Amino acid sequence: MSTSDRTPIALLGGTFDPVHYGHLRLADDVRRGLGLAELRLVPAADPPHRGGPHSSAAHRLAMLRIALEEFPGLIADDRELQRGGKSFTVLTLEELRHAFPERPLWLIVGADAFRGLPTWHRWRELFTLAHVVVVARPGVPPKVALPPLLADEWQRRHTLTSAPLFATPAGRIFEQRVTPQPISATDIRALLAQQRDGETLSQLLPQGVLAYIEQHHLYHAPTDAT
Repeated sequence: MSTSDRTPIALLGGTFDPVHYGHLRLADDVRRGLGLAELRLVPAADPPHRGGPHSSAAHRLAMLRIALEEFPGLIADDRELQRGGKSFTVLTLEELRHAFPERPLWLIVGADAFRGLPTWHRWRELFTLAHVVVVARPGVPPKVALPPLLADEWQRRHTLTSAPLFATPAGRIFEQRVTPQPISATDIRALLAQQRDGETLSQLLPQGVLAYIEQHHLYHAPTDAT
């Protein structure tokens, strides 16, 4: 890849436990809406703001790669799984910034996650490393009831157009509207644990992912030891 390439690198992180159409359609909406050739989905090894994943890194990455067969503009980026340890976003952005000093980096976050940004490790440095693209979640307007420190950053950095995201490497906040996708991995795991409602599940995640889950007996309710 040419060192003069200024194509943005866009990232959407998550546990993807399991990956579902909420993740995939949101990412594809952002990619299409902002005219990107690709967008990277980055599974976390050990997310710092929630409990550990229910499935192993290998299973989650395998499911993600299967799911992305339906979405050719999305790619899997396994750098956090390879790095191990707590999956601090700032470390991922530092790694990419070191490799691509001039390319715009875009961190895609949901509005609910954005509101919690001040709890993230070295959160202020995120803006020196990347632009932050905030996508609305159902019932969560991006700029309502922001913590004061984050409201200050919004006021300083918010842009109404996407042009600065392409022209500069980092530092702006942009709101991208997407089609609401009220799908929850928690609800999907509950349905899988009950081992029923296959028709509903087929509407929530790709058939190939569902087949992988069944093949490897993931997310089933534990059985009593005999």
